Amino acid sequence: MSHVLIIGNGPAAHRLVERLRVHGHDGPITVLGGEDRPAYNRVLLASVLDGTLSAAAVTLPESRAEVRLGVTATAVDRARRLVRTDGGVVHRYDELVLATGARATAPGVPGVLDADGALSPGVTPLRTLDDCARIPDGARDAVVLGGGVLGVESARALHARGLDVALVHPQAHPMDRQLDAAGGALLGEHLRGTGLRTRFGRRAARYRPGKLVLDDGEALAADVLVLCTGVTPEAGLAADAGLAVGRGVLVDDHLTTSDPHVHAIGDCAEHDGRVPGLIAPAWEQAEVLARRLTGGTAHYRGVGTVTRLKARGIELSAMGSAALLDGAEPGVELVVVSDPARGRYAKLAVRDERVGGAVLIGFPQATATIAQLHDRNLPLPADRLGLLLGRSPAAATAPADLPDDAVVCRCNNVTKKSLVRAWHRGARDLGGLARATRATTGCGGCADEVRGLCGALTTGDGTNTEQEGAA
Repeated sequence: MSHVLIIGNGPAAHRLVERLRVHGHDGPITVLGGEDRPAYNRVLLASVLDGTLSAAAVTLPESRAEVRLGVTATAVDRARRLVRTDGGVVHRYDELVLATGARATAPGVPGVLDADGALSPGVTPLRTLDDCARIPDGARDAVVLGGGVLGVESARALHARGLDVALVHPQAHPMDRQLDAAGGALLGEHLRGTGLRTRFGRRAARYRPGKLVLDDGEALAADVLVLCTGVTPEAGLAADAGLAVGRGVLVDDHLTTSDPHVHAIGDCAEHDGRVPGLIAPAWEQAEVLARRLTGGTAHYRGVGTVTRLKARGIELSAMGSAALLDGAEPGVELVVVSDPARGRYAKLAVRDERVGGAVLIGFPQATATIAQLHDRNLPLPADRLGLLLGRSPAAATAPADLPDDAVVCRCNNVTKKSLVRAWHRGARDLGGLARATRATTGCGGCADEVRGLCGALTTGDGTNTEQEGAA
C-alpha cells in the first residue's frame, strides 16, 4: 500500500487520515505538523478565547498515523518524491497531500507591523491556540479589526471574558459577505445590545501600542488589537516546487495539483477559482481525496456554504449565495419575515424551487430545516412563510426522521448516524452524546436536535439504523 505524506496537521489533514483509514488504506501515513501540539478544531477558537472550552476540549482524537509535531517542510523534490524539513530529515512519499492552511493577513495600517515586519506589541491575529494565549489576563480594552464571521465571534468572546471591546469594520454592517443590509443592521443592534461598541463604516488609520486611531480621528484604547482581516493561503511551498498556483494551490475535481502525485485540500487549495476557507468544504475535500487515494471514484464539486455564527446569545445562520438576496436576479423569489421588536429576521431566496440563499436571525427551528433542504438540494414546500415560522410539514420534521448522513452538529461535523451509533453504545443522554461525538460542544445550536433524537431513540421511535453487532 502506498505511503501517504501529509504536510499540515489541521482539521483538514486530521479528517483525511480518518477517512483514509475508513476507506481501507492500511499503508503508512505520515503527518508533518508545524505546531508543537496535536491537531485541534480551529472552528472553536472563539470558545477557547471566552473560556467556555479549554485547549484540551478542542483537541481532536488521536489519529492512526505517524504524526511529527513541530516540523516544518522546507522543500519538495517532486522528481524523487521527497520532502525536506527544517530539522534536516527527509521524508519519502508515494502520494503527497498539501494541507498547509492559510496565514492571517496583516492590514496595511501604519504601526501594526514594526520596522522588521513583525507584529507590534499588543497585536495578534486569531488563527491558533497560541494566538488565544497571547491575550493578556490583565487586558481591559480590546479592539477587534474586521467584522466578518471571525471578527464578530472574537469580539463576543473577548467581551464575555470581561474586556471592553470595540469592533471596527470598514463596511456599513458586519458580516457583509453573508448578510443583506437588513440582516446586517439587526446583527449590529444585537451586538450593541450585548455591550459591544461598534464602529461600522470606519477604517483604522494608525496604531501604536495601547491605542488605535480611526480615519475620523477617534482614538480607541487597545490593550490588545485582534486582527480578523482575512487570510492568505499558504501556497509558497507549492510554488517553490514548481506546482501551479493562483491565490492558492490549484487543484482539479480530484483535488490533484499539476503533479499527479501531489494533492491539496483545505484552506490552501484553490478549486475552480475559489478558496472556500470554511470547514465544510475541507471535510468534503478530505472525503473525496480519501476515496481517490484508496482506488475509489469521487469528484469534488464544492459544497454549498452554510455559515452559523458561533457566538452565544445570537442565533444567526446564513447559507447559499448572499448575492441572490438583493432580488436583482431574474427568477428568484424572495420571502421576508421581519420582527425587529423581538430581534428576528429571515430572508429566503428561492431559485428553481430550492434554497438559493438565506439569512436567518432568531429562527432556530427554521434554520435546522432549511439547512437540511439546502444541504440535500431538495425542493422547498409551497408554504414558504410557514417554513420560516415553523408551521409547514417540512419544518416539523423530527430529528429522528433525518437521513443517516444528515449533519446535525456543524461545528464538529457529527452526522445523525454517528449519534445513533453512540446512543447504541451507551451514550443515552445529551451529555453522554456530547462526550462521545462532540456534538453540541461548539456553538451549542444543535442541542435541541440532539436532545430530540435522543428522546426518540429512548422511546423506540428514533431510527431504523441497525445496532452494530446486533444479531
